[in-house]
Formats: sequence, structure tokens, C-alpha cells
Amino acid sequence: MIKGQCNHHKILETLSISGHGNKVLIADGNFPVMTNSNHNAEKVYLGLSKDLPTVTDVLKSILTVINIENVEVMDSAEKVEPEIFDEFREITGVKSLEKYSRQDFYDICQDEDITLVINTGETRTFANILLTVGVTS
Repeated sequence: MIKGQCNHHKILETLSISGHGNKVLIADGNFPVMTNSNHNAEKVYLGLSKDLPTVTDVLKSILTVINIENVEVMDSAEKVEPEIFDEFREITGVKSLEKYSRQDFYDICQDEDITLVINTGETRTFANILLTVGVTS
């Protein structure tokens, strides 16, 4: 019986074969998943409508299934930190987010260690988060 809050079969299946150091991208509704993520990664399209679900909804669910050791985000070129970053810190418990420019973030998301890409209905800007799978506790 599944104990975590995530019950999406494809997400659970992919997380179960993702190991320490693999990465999971939870993307907002504007992220170009087909062109700027690892072509071999499992892609799950959850974006049903505006803000359904949000990136933070999916993040909370995923964290009931895996441990994480690092969090990477796409930073604004204006260097004004997006409000969602505080939510990311609060939800993940990670104090310091690794920030990358838009193009650098796109490049990182094409790496072979990205095993799962989840597209959401999120409409907030810069609401993309890349989680590095940690070891079990």
C-alpha cells in the first residue's frame, strides 16, 4: 500500500527507478518541456488548467516519496527574487537554492541525469524547480 501522498502511477514508477543523484524537474505551464529537457526523461503532463495543479502542489506530493539533497531554480534576469522561491525553501527545508539564468537552467534540464519531468498548470513566473534525489534516511 502506498503511504505517501503521491499516487500517480507513472511518477511513482519513475521515482522508484531513480537513484541517488538523479534529478526531477517540476515545471510551470510555460516551460518548453519538449525542447528544453532531457529527451530520454519520462514526461508527465499534469497541467489541466490555469494553476491546476501548481508546482508547489506537486512538490509537496513528491516530497512524501523521495528525499532530496539539492534544489536548483531558474532565476530572473532582473535579479529580483521571485516570491515562489520562499515557498520552495519552506516546503523543501533547503535554505539555499542554486540559481541559474534561463538559458543555463534549460541546458541543465537537458542533462542525462534528469529522469522525470512533470509539467504543471502553474502560472507564476520562474516557478520551475529541479530536485536532486537524495539517499534514503
